[in-house]
Amino acid sequence: MAKLYFRYGAMGSSKTANAIMVRYNYMERGQKVLMLKPRLDNRDGSTVIASRCGLSCECGFIEDLNAYPIQEYDCVIVDEAQFLTKTQVEKLVHVVDELNVPVIAYGLRADFQQNLFEGSKWLLAWADTIEEVKTICWCGKKATCNARIYDGKVVKEGEQVVLGGNESYVSLCRKHWASGTLKPKE
Repeated sequence: MAKLYFRYGAMGSSKTANAIMVRYNYMERGQKVLMLKPRLDNRDGSTVIASRCGLSCECGFIEDLNAYPIQEYDCVIVDEAQFLTKTQVEKLVHVVDELNVPVIAYGLRADFQQNLFEGSKWLLAWADTIEEVKTICWCGKKATCNARIYDGKVVKEGEQVVLGGNESYVSLCRKHWASGTLKPKE
């Protein structure tokens, strides 16, 4: 029986690398995988999913889900799932429950202000299995917060979605996110 999985973690926790490795494992066994991401995420090219460690693969868009013959796939993997809408998560639930195809969604749980993203909210509500992909703060504690950085400082105001990587965000433990403390200069 298929399941809807939500694997979440702070930025830099290797969610995308994990998604690409899961895809590889399916393909190595001769199975078909549909890799998707939201069209909004164009950082690595329009139809590419790329991890910070250098892994990458081709993908389609979640917005085009209805155009794919889903029953021909053994698994659907969605990267950057925090950007999904409630309707898109409902469609993934349909893929699992009605078409019996497993869906593995990877994304952030919360934004730089510690507010849930829409996609994450509904994945947390409806996923059959929820798993945390862990990473650590500069202090060694578990990082659960995505701090937005501007001009070398943690900022806590602004638009919810600002695409970026290491130049714009850092993962911090809750204590260092709350205090805005970045790694001390050596």
